[in-house]
Amino acid sequence: MEVSGSIAVTLTDPLLSQLQAMALPSVMVLPLLIVIAAGIYYIYTEVIHFMSKSLVRNKVVVITDAVSGVGRECAQLFHKGGARLVLCGTSWDKLESLYDSLTSDTFAPKLVILDFSDMDSIEEVVAEVGDCYGCVDVLICNSSMKLKAPVQSVSLELDRNIMDINYFGPSTLAKGVLPMMISRRSGHIVLVNSIQGRLAVPFRSSYAASKHAAQAFFDCLRAEVEEYGILVSTISHTFINASATMPSAPTPPAPTPSDHLGAIWKRKEVLLAHPIPRVALYLRSLFPSFLFAVVAAGVKDSALADQMQ
Repeated sequence: MEVSGSIAVTLTDPLLSQLQAMALPSVMVLPLLIVIAAGIYYIYTEVIHFMSKSLVRNKVVVITDAVSGVGRECAQLFHKGGARLVLCGTSWDKLESLYDSLTSDTFAPKLVILDFSDMDSIEEVVAEVGDCYGCVDVLICNSSMKLKAPVQSVSLELDRNIMDINYFGPSTLAKGVLPMMISRRSGHIVLVNSIQGRLAVPFRSSYAASKHAAQAFFDCLRAEVEEYGILVSTISHTFINASATMPSAPTPPAPTPSDHLGAIWKRKEVLLAHPIPRVALYLRSLFPSFLFAVVAAGVKDSALADQMQ
């Protein structure tokens, strides 16, 4: 019995050694996959970064409200990429400050005063850009005016002002540069819109209406100009709540343009939103009655809280 037991142990030892040798590579599989995935992601980001720069080099890029957070970052990004920038804004001092901050050794930006509340000036701006460069390769419509107020407290004049800045201004400017793009059968128009162009929120009726109008216009434009090789992209970012109840200066969204520039060049529609707004969009399409009830309940709770204060 003792001999047979010793034989059994002797036979088992090599088997254990083989099992241990096989287990060691299995343990290394997960870290190896993580390293490979990280490497692929790094290569992907570098390729996107290179493509983003090569796509804008020597291109004429017009940016409205270039002195805002998003506009300023777009200006810096395109300037580093070697684009011929046309920076538009309502304040000459702020435009000059932005000009001084662009230190890359590339083309000097052109500064243009553009105020969407003055619709008659848009034609002059288009003519000025055309006389300077003869074309527009990329138009970034970034201007925006926000308002948070109950419907009954918003005047018709304020409604019209918001529509001018958020809808009529970008759409009129896009119409102005279209002939130059169509003649060259190339171009890219980017609308930096808001998720409120797809999902309305109470107490922002005028703002949401203007953003819905802009979204619809550029969706139609996309289909109409595709045959000319012109791409239209819309960016719907999460709405940032402002504490003021009156119009405030444009506020940049949390995501940065540099994080998504490669995606913009490949996609016609970009949604930059947190999970809750994304879920709300699906509910708006699939279960609208449920979403309406939730939003209405939120308004009632807010009104009750105001009465108790």
